[in-house]
This record gives sequence, C-alpha cells and structure tokens, in this order.
Amino acid sequence: MFRLWAKIFKDNRMLRDTVICDDGADTRTHKVFHAIDEICCQFDLSKPLWLDATIADFKRHDKTRFTQDNFIEAIDFDYLEIHVIEED
Repeated sequence: MFRLWAKIFKDNRMLRDTVICDDGADTRTHKVFHAIDEICCQFDLSKPLWLDATIADFKRHDKTRFTQDNFIEAIDFDYLEIHVIEED
C-alpha cells in the first residue's frame, strides 16, 4: 500500500491534513501524481508546479513543501507539505 500525507500550514500551525491511499499497480511516480490530484481536489487548490528544488527535496527525503512559488494562483496559507508515509 502507498500512503501520502498532505498538510497545509499557516503561521506554523497545521490547518488541514489528509492521507491518500493507493493500492494500484502504478509506478511510484504515478501514485504520487494521482495523490496530488486528489489532494488538490479535496483542498480546492490548483496543481502545484514541481520546481527543481522541490523534486530534489522529495527524492532525498520522501517529503517536500510547496510554497507560493509553486502555485500560479495566490494561496492563503504558507505551504503545502506532502510526505510519503508508507510504500509497497
């Protein structure tokens, strides 16, 4: 099972969170992108852009933050953090 935890923070406080589970046979990359699609749908957000620093951070730690720089539209929080908490 693949599980990804998403959290929205503002002023060092977690405002919302969700866990996305995926039992499919897709690749890890596809599971991450499907989870982000679901997160954006649940939180009513536009899809964030994957910048080079974001990709490097995610590869290194299985965790990354999307700040205003990653979004085209304005956001009303400081950052969206995603973290892979379980993998097949």
